[in-house]
Amino acid sequence: MVVTAVQSSDTTAIGSLVAVRPAFSADRLLADLVPPRHFADARFATYRANPDHPSQAAAVARLQEVAAEIARPAPSGLRSLLGRRRPAPAVYMDGGFGVGKTHLLTSLAHAVREELGADAAAYGTFVEYTNLVGALGFLPTVEALSTKKLVCIDEFELDDPGDTVLMSRLLRELADRGVALAATSNTLPDALGEGRFAAEDFLREIQALADRFEVLRVDGEDYRHRSVVTDAAPLATEVVCTTAAARPRAVVDDFSDLLAHLATVHPSRYGALLDGVEVVGLTGVRPVTRQEVALRLVVLVDRLYDRDVPVLLAGADPRALFSEEMLRGGYRKKYYRALSRLGALAEDGRALLDEA
Repeated sequence: MVVTAVQSSDTTAIGSLVAVRPAFSADRLLADLVPPRHFADARFATYRANPDHPSQAAAVARLQEVAAEIARPAPSGLRSLLGRRRPAPAVYMDGGFGVGKTHLLTSLAHAVREELGADAAAYGTFVEYTNLVGALGFLPTVEALSTKKLVCIDEFELDDPGDTVLMSRLLRELADRGVALAATSNTLPDALGEGRFAAEDFLREIQALADRFEVLRVDGEDYRHRSVVTDAAPLATEVVCTTAAARPRAVVDDFSDLLAHLATVHPSRYGALLDGVEVVGLTGVRPVTRQEVALRLVVLVDRLYDRDVPVLLAGADPRALFSEEMLRGGYRKKYYRALSRLGALAEDGRALLDEA
């Protein structure tokens, strides 16, 4: 079942994502490189460092120093001519799942933006930057990002050799132009040995830049203290449609129709696809069997999570979205992240039922 409506210029009548054809805009892609709404209030002062893990407080203190260093005016006059230009800082936060690395990264971005202006820092995930290069081209992306004082890359991914080489080259170009860099990488929540701390992998993959990056260890346990995916059962189709129909700026789509639509939209525009959307309902949810389809779904889930958009799911158990083979394969970290985030958004969606 699909509930559709004609999209008005006000966006209050959006009823279906499948009906939306987001237009391409280079300015829009760049404007979207900001800390996500989910972390709008993240600041160093709101990060609760666990006293049992001193590395957390040490990371906060060091990142505050990095923010001050980025905001410090460059030397001028004779001092500038006589002194050797100091390389811009580059930091990599290394830690397990759920220790607050993204909170710290967004706090750094907010600190620089508040000190130097909103245009001073770019913030995006690894996928958003690779999509930006795909949409704009490499050199235009370098030119656009080189105007920033700081570029933050969340969830640096090491599972695609081509994209990793591309990002390594992009970071090298930006570092050579004096742009400060900060990065994190995502890890599996239950990977006690394999992949838990990825600093060696990260430094190996960025090769020429390795000696410029300072590694900040962030130890600790998953602050969420929850399972990777929600244990909540899927909703009935009628419940999804009725709940969405009662809320403004809600959309409902058949899962298969939405997956087909995503294939016609560049992933860099998935954020624009969600403009004005405050609730997403999906009916006929089923396992995804093709890798390219699953990876597009991962990007959409990331954009939903960034925007704190609750989801209402009807159909098969969302924990079975990705096959066991996918969850053991090279992209498993992406799939586990998507399941974790989709589970959190589904819990937010279920909370809407109590408000009805």
